[in-house]
Amino acid sequence: MTGNLDLDPTSLSGRVAALDEQGALDAVTLRVTNGDDPLAIIEECQLGMRYVGDHYQSGKYFISGLIMAGEIFREAMLILGPLLPEAGSSNDGVGSVMLCTVRGDIHDLGKSIVAMMLSSYGLVVHDLGVDVAPAEVARRARELRPDIVGLSGLLTVATEGMKATVVELRKTSAELGRQLPVIIGGGIVNEQTCKWAGADLWANDAAQGVRLIREIVAAGRR
Repeated sequence: MTGNLDLDPTSLSGRVAALDEQGALDAVTLRVTNGDDPLAIIEECQLGMRYVGDHYQSGKYFISGLIMAGEIFREAMLILGPLLPEAGSSNDGVGSVMLCTVRGDIHDLGKSIVAMMLSSYGLVVHDLGVDVAPAEVARRARELRPDIVGLSGLLTVATEGMKATVVELRKTSAELGRQLPVIIGGGIVNEQTCKWAGADLWANDAAQGVRLIREIVAAGRR
């Protein structure tokens, strides 16, 4: 897999892109030992993850690659997390996204992949977890004020949770001073589901969802 890399395969980003878990973690540890800026280290990890995400979208990598890249990043953050300042907020100019798996569903693989890919582009991601009640999503939206909310689900029953959550989020418009864009995602969703649930956008592929979310965030920040 390393033969086709357009990144230095010996660099941290190259090792992440090559899905070299041990090599990447060893590189992170060495960089920390040398006193390098943890944010710079994270940026290199994100570059490698972005490579994986782009090549997943083009068909060169498969979903297993996305999962492995996410695991490498998670382990790297276990090392780097204690060294970081407090996490940025949605007001720091980089854009933020709030994600959750809706009430009635506990599947989170697709959501986790989207969160990993969005993080690789520098967005602040607030992941509320799984089986989240509509009222709780709305409450956290008022608290966090994200640029967009992503609702995920795999089970058919999740469509009911999506619709109920969109209803609650629409009630927050007056308090937020704007209508909060909502994207729904998962293998069960399509254009008809999107219209029925009252959402703004839909995606049944992680890469497509990331592209749409980035476009919404960029448009809102111009």
